[in-house]
Amino acid sequence: MALEKSDVEKIAHLARLHIDATEAQEVANRISSILDLINQMQSVETRNVAPLAHPFDAVQRLRPDVVTEKNEREYLQKIAPSVQNGLYLVPKVIE
Repeated sequence: MALEKSDVEKIAHLARLHIDATEAQEVANRISSILDLINQMQSVETRNVAPLAHPFDAVQRLRPDVVTEKNEREYLQKIAPSVQNGLYLVPKVIE
């Protein structure tokens, strides 16, 4: 699908983009090459290809779920400006 210079100028106007008249033909050529690549990719037969979640057949290594830090909740609530029933009280921001 070839895009003409006038098409690029119309699209630029609708998108509120400024493209110089000297650049319009180059932009048209670039967009046309992108559209040609898309058409080429769409012509590939993919019916017998299974969908992939990831291109590599790898398993994510997970670390053990172990607590590595001590619980400092009591200490942090003691130094907090305002606490009630184990919750931090903060000033209202939205009215």
